[in-house]
Amino acid sequence: MSTADLKSNLISLINGINDNSKLQAIYTLLSSNSKNDSLDWWGELSNSEKASIKKGSEDYKSGNVFTSEQVKSEMAKKYPQLRF
Repeated sequence: MSTADLKSNLISLINGINDNSKLQAIYTLLSSNSKNDSLDWWGELSNSEKASIKKGSEDYKSGNVFTSEQVKSEMAKKYPQLRF
C-alpha cells in the first residue's frame, strides 16, 4: 500500500468515527508522535542526568561492569536475610 493510499484510508476511517473519546485518543497519539519526532530527549535531561549516563557509558566501554550474578552474590553476602 502506498503512502497516499494509507493516508486516504486513515482519513476515511477517521471520518467514520463519531465517538469523541476515540477521536481525542487518535488526536493525542498523532500529535504526540509529531512532537516526539522533532524533540531530542537528550535536551530534556538535567546536567546531572547527562553526566550519569555519560559515566555509565564510559564504564561500560572500559569494561568496568559486573554481571547480574556477581551483583546478586555480593548482595546475598551483604544482606543474608533477603532472597536474591
